[in-house]
Amino acid sequence: MLNDTIAAISTSLGEAAISVLRVTGPQALQVAEKVVRTRKPLSLLKPRQAHLANLVDKDGHVIDHAMLLRFQGPASYTGEDVVELHCHGGLLVTQRVLELLLAAGARAAEPGEFTQRAYLNGKMDITQAEAVMDLIHAQSTLAIRAANEQLEGSIGREAQQMREDLIHVLAHIEAFIDFPEEDISPETGDAMLARIDAVRSRVQRLLATAEHGRILRHGARTVICGEPNVGKSSLLNVLLGFERAIVSPQAGTTRDTIEEMLQVHGLPLRLVDTAGLREGGDEIERHGMQRTGREIDRADLVIEVVDGTRQRDEGHRVETHIDPSRHLLVLNKADLGIDASWSSDDAGIRVSSVSQEGIEALRAAIRDIVMRSSGSMMTDHPVAINARHKSCFERVAASLEATRESLVRQDAPEFIALEAREALQALGDVVGRVDIEEILDEVFSAFCIGK
Repeated sequence: MLNDTIAAISTSLGEAAISVLRVTGPQALQVAEKVVRTRKPLSLLKPRQAHLANLVDKDGHVIDHAMLLRFQGPASYTGEDVVELHCHGGLLVTQRVLELLLAAGARAAEPGEFTQRAYLNGKMDITQAEAVMDLIHAQSTLAIRAANEQLEGSIGREAQQMREDLIHVLAHIEAFIDFPEEDISPETGDAMLARIDAVRSRVQRLLATAEHGRILRHGARTVICGEPNVGKSSLLNVLLGFERAIVSPQAGTTRDTIEEMLQVHGLPLRLVDTAGLREGGDEIERHGMQRTGREIDRADLVIEVVDGTRQRDEGHRVETHIDPSRHLLVLNKADLGIDASWSSDDAGIRVSSVSQEGIEALRAAIRDIVMRSSGSMMTDHPVAINARHKSCFERVAASLEATRESLVRQDAPEFIALEAREALQALGDVVGRVDIEEILDEVFSAFCIGK
């Protein structure tokens, strides 16, 4: 794979001011030289500086005027020679330049192949490669922060430190196995257990961030529900800042779920507007209410909207059916006056979708509930593991528990070493320090072509 020279369009297809094409591999300069015309041969151009170039076809006709940058391996993103062409951002001209690069001997890059080469050439570990995709898809400031922390190698450093501690433990055990005549103790006492417990504590601390990671990467699923005509769709539009849902005084206007992403105090929310809950309705409306029930069951947060101008006992349809820790009551239509039956201090947040009264208080309440439900304050844990990391660290935790129990029971050193090696294997899987072809395929298949 690394013997090929690959090329791809690295910017989104479509009309723009510029588009960027990249070539990397052992023949990157030779391929580019067949397409570009510069004052000097590419090999003589100063690396990491922009140079004017004409892009020409095989007959010498100019296709575009571009800027060229050369990155000399290993001081490049992929660790190989890289050539970047910054041409005009028309769809046709960009595609034509790519065709010329492919005709000059490059192969079309697979999704994520540039970053995969960076990993294979030791420029980053798997967790950093995953962070590249997290950064591309980040939909909130906290998600950007977490992706950058991971891109800087924070999870990899944690895993490496734990590996070093476990290697120390394993070295003592295997020394006892290999040289029993030396009577080397495998630290079966407090020192050995303390080192294992320290690693277990670090693993549990990382596992506790899994829920943070899910929310940062996919958004907290936030369902807006309530009876018809209480202002659910109006509230959705206010939170989004644009008219996404149809607002009508006619009951049953919203018959299906409407889903949008937004950011609240740095947190990504997957906001879902649902059909109004009421008795009766036609078949389509009843089907919509069934969907509402399913959305409520799988929501991270349920915002129940009621008409604050009505008496308290006329609202509340979901509060008794869900966990109170993920329920938020909103008294809408505060601009028309809240009924006296809602005078209790804990009777929900008063808002107005018309005057936008109380909207900032609602945003703050959403932030607090999402942060609280995720286990701890996200701002204290900028690093958040993903589902693959979680699976690996759970294996580490299980193997460490088995290692500890074997030590306490004073099992044969061979069995203790076997469990410790399982933990090391799982830690290696986190950062890709072992043969993990299936993991590589899974990680890089989600990348866009050209990255």
